[in-house]
Amino acid sequence: MELSIGEVAARTGLSVHTLRMYEREGLFHTEVRRDGLGRRVYGQPDLDWLDVCTKFRASGMPIESIRRFAALVRQGPGNEAERLELLRRHRLRVEEQLRQLGACLELIEGKVATYEEHVARGTAAGLWTG
Repeated sequence: MELSIGEVAARTGLSVHTLRMYEREGLFHTEVRRDGLGRRVYGQPDLDWLDVCTKFRASGMPIESIRRFAALVRQGPGNEAERLELLRRHRLRVEEQLRQLGACLELIEGKVATYEEHVARGTAAGLWTG
């Protein structure tokens, strides 16, 4: 399977600009292939890698960390311990984000329950007016 940059953009939801930026920033785990006319050509491994990058970014991983991880993967075997440590550090950050979001959700759930109760009883008019 060979896909153009436009086809990859359509499949991944990433813009062509973002795909070019990912390449410029060294975020791919391999060099992006080019066809005989110099156009970018992507395969399934590239799509799989973009899925990983998208999830890293969605979880708040800094571009520099993704760049470092991709560079380690490009270097090949022998640096798995460093990759593992990078992933462990990020996991700790994500776990902390989840704890914080859990506290936010708990507060919101409490507010929803309070408002539902007051709306149902017709006593909501005075909430948060003082």
